[in-house]
Amino acid sequence: MVYTMQSRFEAPNWSRDGKTLVFDQDGKIMTVAATGGTPRALDIGEASHCNGSHGFSPDGKWLAISCDMPGKSESRVYIVPANGGTPRIVTEGANSYWHSWSPDGNTIFFTHPDNGSINIYSIPVKGGEAKALTSGNGISDDPDSSPDGKFVYFHSDRSGSVQIWRMHPDGSNTEQVTEDDLMNRTPHISPDGKSMVVLSYGKEVSGRLVDKPVMLRVMSLDGSKRIWTIAEFIGGSGTMNVPSWAPDSQHLAFVSYQELPADDGNIH
Repeated sequence: MVYTMQSRFEAPNWSRDGKTLVFDQDGKIMTVAATGGTPRALDIGEASHCNGSHGFSPDGKWLAISCDMPGKSESRVYIVPANGGTPRIVTEGANSYWHSWSPDGNTIFFTHPDNGSINIYSIPVKGGEAKALTSGNGISDDPDSSPDGKFVYFHSDRSGSVQIWRMHPDGSNTEQVTEDDLMNRTPHISPDGKSMVVLSYGKEVSGRLVDKPVMLRVMSLDGSKRIWTIAEFIGGSGTMNVPSWAPDSQHLAFVSYQELPADDGNIH
């Protein structure tokens, strides 16, 4: 266990050198040594109300965050230097949430909820026009680019149940990846491209996905679709919103929760 606190925090994400985890707590972006210790708040200028949608660029020099800024009260995607600094806006549209960088570091994949639907977009990191990769009134969420840049994995309810899908980075050639009796969400691909971790819920789980029984499962991407459970705990929203593999592809960071007089979060 890296960090435990009688507080609500979420979404641990590894630095590219494997030495640090970042997560959000009380609207701030926090950093803590991957071996444990006392977290500190990262300098993100005037950004506030940050949520669990953040992650390092492939070269480790930048950190994407999803926060508010003065005069821009809804979540937008910004980037800051990895060690902290002044945020630069990437998505001008309100209510947007970062999820993944392209392997070359030139593109960001983000989501935009709208009247109950959620769709996936891409945008150049240097700024520009966002491109819709999915459309419709359903849910397409948590996009995560494969390390080779060939696919963007995401979860969707387009088949009638929530399963993992993938598409090309331009939104074409969608295909279903998981198909079982569980709800499978938040796919993240290991840095070596060999495995995918997902959060799986029983079909009986409904409502807001907070403090629910969940399974952390890993699927082999060698074509066999072999899948196995590595942990079961209370979690859901906040457990691993963002890419959570260590650089060595052998470890995962996640948050579990325990009901106490106040919520208790644990990074593992």
